[in-house]
Amino acid sequence: MSRAARRRAATSILLGATVALLLLWVFPILWAIVVSLKGEVEVLAWPPSVVFAPTLDNYADALAGRFSILPNLWSSVVIATVTTAITVGLAVPAAYAFARLRLRGKQTIGFYTLATQMIPPIGLLVPYYLILSKVGWLDTYQGLITVYFTFSLPFAIWLLVSYMEDIPHEMEEAAFLDKAGRLRTLWYVILPQVRGGIAVTTVFVFLNAWNEFLFAVQLSGNTVRPVTVAMYNFVSVEQTLWGKLSAAALVAMLPVIAIGFAAQRQIVKGLTVGAVKGGGRR
Repeated sequence: MSRAARRRAATSILLGATVALLLLWVFPILWAIVVSLKGEVEVLAWPPSVVFAPTLDNYADALAGRFSILPNLWSSVVIATVTTAITVGLAVPAAYAFARLRLRGKQTIGFYTLATQMIPPIGLLVPYYLILSKVGWLDTYQGLITVYFTFSLPFAIWLLVSYMEDIPHEMEEAAFLDKAGRLRTLWYVILPQVRGGIAVTTVFVFLNAWNEFLFAVQLSGNTVRPVTVAMYNFVSVEQTLWGKLSAAALVAMLPVIAIGFAAQRQIVKGLTVGAVKGGGRR
């Protein structure tokens, strides 16, 4: 076999594997869309019906029925948005300090920050519950936001540190020669260079807060209930309302999809800038 033939065969195999992995990833979403458009009888039919009359009743029930998820969507929006704003607002100066400043005990503090990411979340559940119950923050926005913030901040710091370390020190030194202070240099020199990294961090932190379930199911209640917990209203001992559950899940995905599309350009730039600069150093 010639080199060109081997190259074509390798390309075909790679393309086939890529398409197979893509279909494997897309199939659950497509299946959820199909199920959300079926009636309950058609959902439970075996073998599954391919031809059916689509209906939007499941979406109507999920949004305006007895177990409407609209209040829970609002709870998730508030929790995820505030958590993301606080986390990114504090992670940016913290990452700048880790990446650019000479601080006493920086390695120890950095190791502690990184070590917090290694603790299994289930091991923190009981301490969080006891602390929040003592201060009266169970089933409150401030309680869940505080918990989400504690495990989002270390992740955001170390994600941003990698971007800030790639910025040439000459840019910062030039700002200092122009008598710019640390805060002014951070705002006008560093931040414009790491906009892509901030966008990536913002999206990841928002996704983590939006999709979180373990702490939400234990620390929330009837007053504040994120949408990830509210979807279990469609699951009971007697039956699972698969059509309504699928509709609720797809509706809950829309804000995340919208944010992904809105920040797509900055995300791609942020994910590639480190690789390009790393290649340049080599």
